[in-house]
Amino acid sequence: MRLTNDCYLVTLRFNSGVEHYFRDGERWTKVTARGRRMPATAEQVMNHLLPALAGVKPGIAVDVRHRDLDDDAGQLLDNLREGAPTV
Repeated sequence: MRLTNDCYLVTLRFNSGVEHYFRDGERWTKVTARGRRMPATAEQVMNHLLPALAGVKPGIAVDVRHRDLDDDAGQLLDNLREGAPTV
């Protein structure tokens, strides 16, 4: 099993929707609740992730999945990288 950054899908769930963060080649990408794709630095990913993990922002659920352990995560990662809708 590979443990490189490109194997993980980070999902933040809010009352208003879902955001995904994943490594896409040389950079991180954020897919907003409205489906917009934005480049993100590793620091930006951490700035969104850490408050949710620390419980500072209630109402946000964090889910991190590895493509080798979860077939659905692998398929979703592939779809996100191709720009397919995440419905």
